[in-house]
Parts: sequence; C-alpha cells; structure tokens
Amino acid sequence: MSALTVLRVGYGAATQDLGRPGFSDMGLGAAGAADRGSAALANRLVGNRPDAAVLEALLGSVTLRADTYVVAAAAGAACPVEIERADGRIRGAASHEVLLLAPGDVLRIGTATVGLRSYVAVLGGFAVEPVLGSRSWDSLARLGPPPVSVGDALPVGEARASWPIVDAVPQPDERWSDAPVVLDVEPGPRADWFTPEWRDTLTGQDFAVGSDSDRVGVRTTAARPFVRAVTHELPSEGVETGSLQVPPEGFPVLFLADHPVTGGYPVVAVLTPASVDRAAQLRPGDPIRFRIPR
Repeated sequence: MSALTVLRVGYGAATQDLGRPGFSDMGLGAAGAADRGSAALANRLVGNRPDAAVLEALLGSVTLRADTYVVAAAAGAACPVEIERADGRIRGAASHEVLLLAPGDVLRIGTATVGLRSYVAVLGGFAVEPVLGSRSWDSLARLGPPPVSVGDALPVGEARASWPIVDAVPQPDERWSDAPVVLDVEPGPRADWFTPEWRDTLTGQDFAVGSDSDRVGVRTTAARPFVRAVTHELPSEGVETGSLQVPPEGFPVLFLADHPVTGGYPVVAVLTPASVDRAAQLRPGDPIRFRIPR
C-alpha cells in the first residue's frame, strides 16, 4: 500500500472522517472533522467518497513525503502551500487546488495566515486503522487513531469515487474579515432558564474566543454574562454539536466535534451546521456575533 511519510507536524494533527455516530449509549460522541464543510471540500477536490479520512491540522504546519504518485488537496484555513520535487526544485502551489505528487515529492503546508484548521485529502483517503468504524481521533474520549507524529507513514486507501473533475475552487473568504464572525443560532432548548434579557445578551454584544478553546468546545467571554432565572440544578441531558451551554459564570461554551454527550448546564441556543463549521476555524481572541435568523 502506498503511503505519505510525516516529516513535520504541529500540535494536534490527526486523521478525521465523518465520525462514529450511534455510540451515545456508551457515552461516546461522534467526533469527526471539526469543520465538516472544509473536510468535505478537500475530499471532493481529489475525487473521494464523503466518508474518506483526511488529515486535520491546527494552523497547517505539516510536511508530507510521497512514496508514489499521489493526488492531494488542502482546504479550510488559508495556508501557504509548496511542493519540493525529488530533484530539489520548488513548485509553488495553493490551498483549494488539486496537487499532483510524484514519488519523493515533499508537500509543505505552511502556517495558516487566517483560520485555525486545515484539511489535507489524498485520492483514496488515509487508510489508518479504524476504531469502532471510524478513523477519527476523539480528543475527549482518547479514542481512535492517535494524533500523527514525525516519522509516521500514513497509508493511502481505496476510498475514491472518481478522478478529480476540477483543478481548483475559490477559497472561501467571508469568514476572514476583521469584523466579528457571525454565527447563526436557533434559541433553546433552555432559553427560558435565563432572565428575559437573554436574547439581547446573546445577540446584542460581541463575544471573544477564549485561549482555552479546543475540539471539545469554544469558550467565550463578553462584557455582560447571562443571568439565570432558574437557579436550581439541571439534571444532565443530551447535548448536540453546536450547543451554547452556559456554565455558572454566565459565558457560553460552544460545543464542537468532541463534546460530551450529556451536560448539566442549560443550553441557551444551538448553532446551525454551517455556523459550527465557521466556529471550528476561530482562533483565540477572535470576535463573535451571534444572530437569530428571522
């Protein structure tokens, strides 16, 4: 089986696919790619099936060497890309572009200039050993193929659906401005556990991403916290990806792919799927604005 060897990698790079839904009765969340839209785009660029495993890397910063001919693409966070040929020549490249690697070529994904998570796909998918039917690393449960390290050989599988049908696609740029990132939410299911001002607290101010955010959740801060109207404890109940759970200090935690399956704090709102993808690209300090679509 052909493979790509990891020559350099930053913190937290791991394989991800669509996750492992269906194990909540065992206390396991689905996990999977944090920005599902970007992972799917990388797979579509190279001609993979939607369930093919990709490499998710924080801030890019990954270098891979091909041992055979490989078709690859990177999507998600905006990263510089270059290919070093086996003879030492450098070929400029770009993210969101189909890349053709020959034996001995080195693919370098540089540090992201905007965004947080980049996704590298190869035609056939990364065929690391699945766990409970998924090639996703779950950072909360510590389950699945472990994060990749320098020296790892990532095998290329057979998860192709077709050959690539485009050379490149425009890089999405609506999330990269200096203005707050707008995240759409649907109220509830526990909005009534807060004072009547909860709606203005949610949509009438900017929030900032905390430095202790990860694949489990995005922690936020703001000028005005949520105030509880119901003060007794909430029995643990199921929570979904995108839930805005409000702990006692009053600032929401936005649950991402590796969130727990239950929680004991009230959920004031839930993000739309597209907004979950945007949230997965947020960096510490980024401003957020929540919006309830009319």
